[in-house]
Amino acid sequence: MSELLSDNYVSNIRKKIGNDLLVLVGSNVILENEQHQVLLQKRHSGTWGLPGGLLEVGESLEETAIREVFEETGLEVKELQLIHTFSGKEYHFILPNGDEIYVITSLYKALDFSGELMIDGKETLELKYFDDASLPENLEKEYRDYLSYYRKSA
Repeated sequence: MSELLSDNYVSNIRKKIGNDLLVLVGSNVILENEQHQVLLQKRHSGTWGLPGGLLEVGESLEETAIREVFEETGLEVKELQLIHTFSGKEYHFILPNGDEIYVITSLYKALDFSGELMIDGKETLELKYFDDASLPENLEKEYRDYLSYYRKSA
């Protein structure tokens, strides 16, 4: 979650409200290869998650999903399908630095994407496809929830 704080808008709001509760909206994307393995991103925190991030002012959730996938993976998404929007008390977090957030996330599946995987070294340390049986132990709980929902709804 700490990667969320690098966004300029969020940083500006944090200067005004300190660690108080902030509602954040974003998108995450499921990208599957031909073997139905899901692409995960290893972050600087050492944990794994789905590509995605926060909505920027003036952007749609779909635009957020497409932009974040490109920034974090180098892949270009051409078509998305909305899977579900997640919200509720289980998406309320207090980050290690004391910032309190409540996250509303739309989960998409990329129906059409292309390009070569590229690791930027800033947001992404590693990109790897995983099947359900080999998900990394340090996959953050919210992403486990998203993947579980996705598999049950497929």
